[in-house]
Amino acid sequence: MIHIRQSALFVLLLAPLASQAPPRQPLTIPLHCPSGDCPLLKGAPQTAGMRSGFVRLVTGASVGWHSTGQNEESLVILKGNGQALIEGQAPREIAAAQLVYIPSGTRHNVTNNGSEPLEYVYIVAPAVEK
Repeated sequence: MIHIRQSALFVLLLAPLASQAPPRQPLTIPLHCPSGDCPLLKGAPQTAGMRSGFVRLVTGASVGWHSTGQNEESLVILKGNGQALIEGQAPREIAAAQLVYIPSGTRHNVTNNGSEPLEYVYIVAPAVEK
């Protein structure tokens, strides 16, 4: 019983510290990425759960089939063209100045079938129904 009271007291004393975390700040992040796959936003504590990154695919390359699980994803195509492959659907042609939305739990892949590098920024955030 004493152990439970000590644990409860410890939690009550630390609870105010959790609310004293510094507030999130606006950010400006350059899109310079020499390696071709660079994280931009990395989730908590930098954001409330959003992650993002910059991807550069050479001709013929793909990111590989994957799912973002409980997250939804957007791709902002900056340069080049290619295909967004969504499991169970026909390939979608993508090109610069387009946004691709991928719902949570959807297996997908991105392939560069163009003649120049395909560059895009991905944004992944928890899917929360309102």
